[in-house]
Amino acid sequence: MNYNIKLDIFEGPLDLLLHLIKKNEVDIYDIPMATITEQYLEYIELIKEMNLDFAGEFLVVAATLVHIKSKMLLPVDPEAVAEEEEGADPREELVRRLIEYKMYKEAARELGERLLLGRDVFQRGQVAAPLEELEEETGLMNLSIFDLMEALKGVLARAPKERTVELTVERFKIADKINFIMEHINEAKSAVFTSLFPPDAVRGEIIVTFLAILELAKLLLIKLHQTEDGIIRVYSPEKAQEIAAGEENRGVE
Repeated sequence: MNYNIKLDIFEGPLDLLLHLIKKNEVDIYDIPMATITEQYLEYIELIKEMNLDFAGEFLVVAATLVHIKSKMLLPVDPEAVAEEEEGADPREELVRRLIEYKMYKEAARELGERLLLGRDVFQRGQVAAPLEELEEETGLMNLSIFDLMEALKGVLARAPKERTVELTVERFKIADKINFIMEHINEAKSAVFTSLFPPDAVRGEIIVTFLAILELAKLLLIKLHQTEDGIIRVYSPEKAQEIAAGEENRGVE
């Protein structure tokens, strides 16, 4: 399956690691490598199944995780430990990278929020920033791509087992799924994320539908929002603006 879709809203391998650390509520300085590595590899399988161009970046980090995990499982050699720096931890370099990346990401987010002043509100005498310098907006309102993939895993778990190899590209077209989603959203204005997948959909159809949702989110033709009870809903852009305005008003109160 080769979809030739550039999904700019997809995040990188370190984002996935931070997502798993947050999801498992573990200390970033004491990462349980067996658990995190197993869950990371599950996501890798999904990314590979979607045939996205950047899967290689995730495989590099996956190899690092497996290497660290194997070193932690090996029996400790007292003589080798004595020769190395005292208290050396195989996870140390990974933790350093994660913390550094997290700092840069938070700094970039703060800078992006400052750009809103020049995009939506202008001070007297201020020159607007060129559009190409502004951070690209996405259709994900208060969740990450990995939150979506978590929901996707639940849909895939309910899919019937396939007995034969399917020619997915021939059977299911992304364009058809895009048309289906847009017709549904334009009519209802919103829908629960999982309702966009037919109850009897096989694995190939589910993957194609998910890619169609990501493409629509990238094009800002739909927006996705996660409610307080954890349910992910898909909205038309107009309806999403109403949701965002309502949350902003509640924050002021």
